[in-house]
Amino acid sequence: MNIFIVHAHPEPQSFTSAMTDAAVADFTAAGHQVVVSDLYAMNWNPVARAADFGTRGNADYMNYALEQRTNADAQTLAPDIVAELEKLEAADLVIFSFPLYWFSVPAIMKGWFDRGLVSGRVYGGRRFYDQGGMKGKRALLALTTGGRDHMLSEGGIHGDINSILMPVLQGTLAYTGMTVLPPFVGYHVPYLSHEARTDILQNFRRSVADWQQHTPLTMPVLAAFDREMRRLPSALEF
Repeated sequence: MNIFIVHAHPEPQSFTSAMTDAAVADFTAAGHQVVVSDLYAMNWNPVARAADFGTRGNADYMNYALEQRTNADAQTLAPDIVAELEKLEAADLVIFSFPLYWFSVPAIMKGWFDRGLVSGRVYGGRRFYDQGGMKGKRALLALTTGGRDHMLSEGGIHGDINSILMPVLQGTLAYTGMTVLPPFVGYHVPYLSHEARTDILQNFRRSVADWQQHTPLTMPVLAAFDREMRRLPSALEF
């Protein structure tokens, strides 16, 4: 299997980084091919801009998604985007490793989504959800939080973690066609003892070792909707 890990943490000695290092070691030991994009170490540019394109479909007005399609077809995307897209397209499993910032991913990872998930290659037209360009790949969020588990649960002060992450789980990963696995969350890690963090890390290693056995999250299926994306009366709830 080809494993691609997109990692976003500014501190190499962080617990989030330790999770990534453990995943790399365990997947490699199991015989898988592992590639890591360490976004901070790479000094990844998160800003979507005109310089991402070697040619322009419309020189007077930039629609970023349309220019992505034009440049994907012309093979004139910026080299750093092409490199990430090649890693993504080769992967069977994609892991996104990050600390939860403001109920979302760090800005540098959001910029990876914006620039790396190229319209025309990853999605576009009616190629989304179960018909998306990344169909057949699995995706896993591996994240850490400062909050405790009960704070990020149904009825908790912040709400359920899956609901908090839905813009990424559904609006990004599932939208591109990936099969999305339940996220692994290391709760409250900055404030835990070494022993408690060690337990979380071991739980993470066991979880990723069994990733092919995890039941994916339920996401929309295009067959349940008409051409204008209205739910068909006969469709079951997703």
